[in-house]
Amino acid sequence: MQDDAIKPIRKLSQLYAYTSIHMHETVARKAGLSGTDHKYLGFLIQKGQMTAGELAQLTGLTTGAVTGLIDRFEKKKLVKRQFAEDDRRKVLIVPDTKKIMALMEPLYKEFRRKSEQLIASFSSRQLKVIENYFLKAIEIMQETTNQLNEK
Repeated sequence: MQDDAIKPIRKLSQLYAYTSIHMHETVARKAGLSGTDHKYLGFLIQKGQMTAGELAQLTGLTTGAVTGLIDRFEKKKLVKRQFAEDDRRKVLIVPDTKKIMALMEPLYKEFRRKSEQLIASFSSRQLKVIENYFLKAIEIMQETTNQLNEK
């Protein structure tokens, strides 16, 4: 593919990333969180309960940073620490999904509605192209992250 065609898409991709960061920072602030804490809360919503070590591995944070993160979430009563039934040495981080959703859903309601309208405006064929782009872009980002972590 010609460089003339790639450059505008690369610039749009960067603008999308920057705009996404800005929007999520704004949403987080409205929710009383930092932007990164807000996104890490998303991991807990998506994956459910997990250990601090699992959260550290998922986020790329150190275990010390994860402890601080959990402390901040616990202070806001968004998660609780709970001993695992099968191994009392293991502590699980359990998200209060109802409380988290009550906090976050109103902040995303309009964004979600407009995003769904936008997605519905594309044909099935166009949606497959978009899906393919995102899947491959995610794969590239994961490979890059893994390579950088190995060095």
